[in-house]
Amino acid sequence: MSEAQELKDRLFNTKTNGWEIASNEEKNNIFEYANGYIKYLNKGKTEREIIANSKQIAEENGFKCICECENLNPGDKVYFINREKAMYLAIIGEDKLKDGIKIIGAHADSPRLDLKPNPLYEDGGLAYFKTHYYGGIKKYQWTTIPLSIHGVIAKTNGEKINICIGEDENDPIFTITDLLPHLAQDQMEKKLKNGIEGEALNLLIGSIPYGDQDTKVSEKVKLNILNLLNMKYGITEIDFLSSEIEVVPAFKARSMGFDQSMIASYGQDDKICCYTALTAMMNINNPKTTSVCILADKEEIGSRGNTGMQSNVFDTFISELLNKTGENRPNLLDKVFAKSKMLSADVDAGFDPIYANVSEKNNASYLGHGICMNKYTGARGKSGASDANAEYIAEIRRILEDNNIRYQIAELGKVDQGGGGTIAYILANKGIDVVDCGIPVLSMHAPYEVTSKLDLYSAYKTYKAFWEN
Repeated sequence: MSEAQELKDRLFNTKTNGWEIASNEEKNNIFEYANGYIKYLNKGKTEREIIANSKQIAEENGFKCICECENLNPGDKVYFINREKAMYLAIIGEDKLKDGIKIIGAHADSPRLDLKPNPLYEDGGLAYFKTHYYGGIKKYQWTTIPLSIHGVIAKTNGEKINICIGEDENDPIFTITDLLPHLAQDQMEKKLKNGIEGEALNLLIGSIPYGDQDTKVSEKVKLNILNLLNMKYGITEIDFLSSEIEVVPAFKARSMGFDQSMIASYGQDDKICCYTALTAMMNINNPKTTSVCILADKEEIGSRGNTGMQSNVFDTFISELLNKTGENRPNLLDKVFAKSKMLSADVDAGFDPIYANVSEKNNASYLGHGICMNKYTGARGKSGASDANAEYIAEIRRILEDNNIRYQIAELGKVDQGGGGTIAYILANKGIDVVDCGIPVLSMHAPYEVTSKLDLYSAYKTYKAFWEN
């Protein structure tokens, strides 16, 4: 090796593909871990399903609801579920909580279509559900693909009915139609964002009229649908008023590529970080510092509401930890947060060479290069960003390098191209040291997103090392 090459190797931050240096043993671990993740995705497509699945995993690993514990001691494992849509988990550490805690926070919600309060209508001999999209989507991507229906209907008598139609191979699926090219000349003259209007995202659900020949009865296809729903679920049309029903892609999560190096699935933003954080927590015991995991809701629409990260429910959970470890006193919660550290576990936009013009290559994240940190997010002049301190970035770098974990630091696209945000700023506002630390994704917010299995496993190792170091 020449002197110049040796100097370059020592001084340059060379970006290399992690697959090139992964041992056969590590590759086997990566693929095995990815299999568990794929099962997790296929079992939970909505935030309610993710929380229910995560609760089962936690209880199988010795976690108990905090409501069952009068006192907490080092090593105890507890969780709290907020209205079936958010979850907080903790393992009590050897050190006092007053000296700070270590938090990893992901979110369980993903972009989707929600049914409107009065969704069912008939037109032209066809029955439809009207929807209202949730989160940032490209509306045209949601037409002409198989869709499934998930959610709950709460009746006034207290009964709650769980709905899941379109996932089993024997279930019917649903779709949103689009114009044939032969008649779409006017549509194709529109800007891409206006090609499909929000009010046109109507789910096709049936076409058979109710069976009798009574010509005086109108909307017989709608009647037939309601009759089928009444026979199966015991509901009437008014029960949609108190429902939370989501329309999501009926695609299964699958390994992708001839080399099976990637995962294609709906909802990887941010279920990929839910899984890696959750499984990392399941594999730590007796941490020095109390370890906390957040699976939040409503991130895709600003983290508002009582299950979003902006609510005070998380503060209440930490206060309960302080109460049950016997530490609590006035103003202690604020002091705990000021001494705490967090990884905001959310995904990043992976570099896509087909659309390279929106990225700045030196500051983009690449699939297969490991966990990605975003020192800041936001838009344009870092508007709305949580900008991590250099000292904290160095601390996380030390953990990663000491544990031989591949990582990269990136931005979400070119400076004036767009931007985005996470829950990081909400926790930073409490005084916590926070940095976004997640996984690069291709086709983010699309019905089918792509990630690297190597990055998935890198995130798991990162979150585990963060809690253990």
